Amino acid sequence: MQLSSGLSPRRSRLWYRAWAAIFIFMLAGSIFALYYAAKQVDYVWRWYRIPQYFWYVEQVETKSMLDGDVVAVEQGSGGTVITVKGLDGEEERYTVPGGGEVRVSRGDMVSSGDALGFHEQQHLGVMVQAAWLTLEVSFLSIVIGIGLGLITGLARLSHNPALRWTAITYIELIRGSPLLVQIYIWYFVFGTLINQLLGKYGLPQPSPLWYGVASMAMFTGAYVAEIVRAGIQSVHRGQVEAARSLGMTSFECLRHVVLPQAVRRILPPLAGQFISLVKDSSLLGIIALRELTKATRELITSNLQPFEMWFVCAILYLVMTFALSMLLQWFERKWLTS
Repeated sequence: MQLSSGLSPRRSRLWYRAWAAIFIFMLAGSIFALYYAAKQVDYVWRWYRIPQYFWYVEQVETKSMLDGDVVAVEQGSGGTVITVKGLDGEEERYTVPGGGEVRVSRGDMVSSGDALGFHEQQHLGVMVQAAWLTLEVSFLSIVIGIGLGLITGLARLSHNPALRWTAITYIELIRGSPLLVQIYIWYFVFGTLINQLLGKYGLPQPSPLWYGVASMAMFTGAYVAEIVRAGIQSVHRGQVEAARSLGMTSFECLRHVVLPQAVRRILPPLAGQFISLVKDSSLLGIIALRELTKATRELITSNLQPFEMWFVCAILYLVMTFALSMLLQWFERKWLTS
């Protein structure tokens, strides 16, 4: 469905196609300019090396731990079983899984560390693992941030001064400092204190992932609280008074009158906040979380392919944020038509 403000005058089909052609020309020109500039600095594009960072096949060797002779090579239920008899008479069995290749035969002499066979194992690449961690951190932060923001937004509108002042203090503290500083505080200050206290009583210590989630959720919760507050206050006061005059309690009025209307108005800004959160997760690399940006930096130090890797990193972020945007737009349409 094409959205229109209704303010622009109607244009002809030729006008539309001409500007579409100009857009395609500018896009193609930008790509060519980038390619030409890279050629001038003698940069060699190696896109063929990128797929291994998404999916790769590893050859796993089965090695002998004894010096001795191969006394049996038999086919078992789990693969090929190789029996090695050591010089002192000790026997050990090694299994090469089905589909693997056996490199020895009965009667061969082997030494400790020799490969008896190998098989292939398929693994997810570094970029997929990092993208999954980025999604995991973002999802947890969004869920916790929504709950925190909803409670804080309601407390911000409460007549109870303790609740209202607590909400205002939390919102202003969070919004008044950079997210990067908050991540440092959560990891190096709160993390150190909490881990030492838990260690003192013999309790398990949280991983850096949870301090990253806590910092992101607290940061998101403050902004969600202001979005919730603005959405609730946008509902006309007359509707609240009408609901109360019909005998509804404050909770019933909030549940049946205010929130259904407020949710429709806060969904678009919430979508922007969540998309920003996914991108802000790139800061978590400073606390040793191997999210997408940190994994990209590490790969660049080893393969010296900064152009390809940063483009791939940007595309993965684009895929995640675009999918999230489409999901929220679908939810918004479903909510509006319900």
